[in-house]
Amino acid sequence: MIRDDAEALRTAAALAEEFRPGASGRDARRELPRAELDRLTATGLLAVTVPAAHGGADVSAATLAEVFRLLASADASLAQIPQSHFAYVNVLRQQGSPEQQAFFFAEVLAGRRFGNAQSEAGTKHLQDIRTRLVRGEDGSYLLTGVKHYSTGALFADWIPVLARADDDLLHVAYVPADAPGLTVTDDWDGMGQRTTASGTVELADVVVPAAHVVPHHLTFTGPQLHGALAQLLHTAIDAGIAAGALAEAAEFVRTRSRPWFESGYDTAAEDPLLIQRFGELDLRRRAADALLTTAARAVDAARADLDDDSAAEASIAVAAAKAYAGSAALEIADALFEVSGTRAALDSLNLHRHWRDARTHTLHDPARWKIQHLGRYVLNGTRPPRHGLL
Repeated sequence: MIRDDAEALRTAAALAEEFRPGASGRDARRELPRAELDRLTATGLLAVTVPAAHGGADVSAATLAEVFRLLASADASLAQIPQSHFAYVNVLRQQGSPEQQAFFFAEVLAGRRFGNAQSEAGTKHLQDIRTRLVRGEDGSYLLTGVKHYSTGALFADWIPVLARADDDLLHVAYVPADAPGLTVTDDWDGMGQRTTASGTVELADVVVPAAHVVPHHLTFTGPQLHGALAQLLHTAIDAGIAAGALAEAAEFVRTRSRPWFESGYDTAAEDPLLIQRFGELDLRRRAADALLTTAARAVDAARADLDDDSAAEASIAVAAAKAYAGSAALEIADALFEVSGTRAALDSLNLHRHWRDARTHTLHDPARWKIQHLGRYVLNGTRPPRHGLL
């Protein structure tokens, strides 16, 4: 059990150092991080957002964001796996009944992991959810559909499934991973975040008791932080990738790069042109971290006093941080090769994993739409929409 924010941060920092040495090899071999995820779970870190009334540490959004940033700086795939876990713990906080909260928070405190079965392929758009919950005469549901990009499902004890009921409204069905009719296939072949096992979940008439179905649609009928918190964790992953790539670039230049012959210096680390470039890249990293911190504080402030204005401020702050951190991660991961030289391109060194992770992760949702909402907000005072992706 982790008792408070400080312990959560200490634990995350220690785990990041523990996971860092093996991250490149896991990525190169596509070796799924089962042992590392079990180690992460055993520390109690996955239970830190359980409310205090239910025995959890109930850490701040600022602490949770830093936990993810630290983990992603070591292994962006490993950090991605529990992102949905925390998002669906939050769904229970917002719309779970007292009985549902008591049951599922106890599960999380006992070390049970949530995965996700959310996105679908071949539909008109992201929110065109076709997975269905059909209510039976006994009050239970039959759940049918196919989900893709189901990060964490392969490692989960419970798989939250986003589905529409007979009324066409969104619900989340919490399904045990061993439920009859549920199949998880490890068919993820993305170029980056290779070890997230973000594969396919198939649901064929899976029986779900009503007690395990949460009315997620109610989340969006008023001010909400569901999207802001989920996107904050994505932002932290991008900031972590940027930090990890910059640290590895600096280490490579200090220890392995040769100086350019025209520089007149004995080592590459003394080259003033490289020093300038590293300064520019570190400025980008620091700005991403600062925006992440600002966004996390806005989420915490809104949580303490939630209304339309505070929710909008939180969503806008997270949108700004996410747009910036994504571009910073891509620039720094690309510049790693620019500053390190030809040898850095050797496939055996696997330095390209930082760029592959950044490029893959930043495709979750387009930054251009975040910029649109920023512009509408600052120019016309238009609050961002409540669709859960801001």
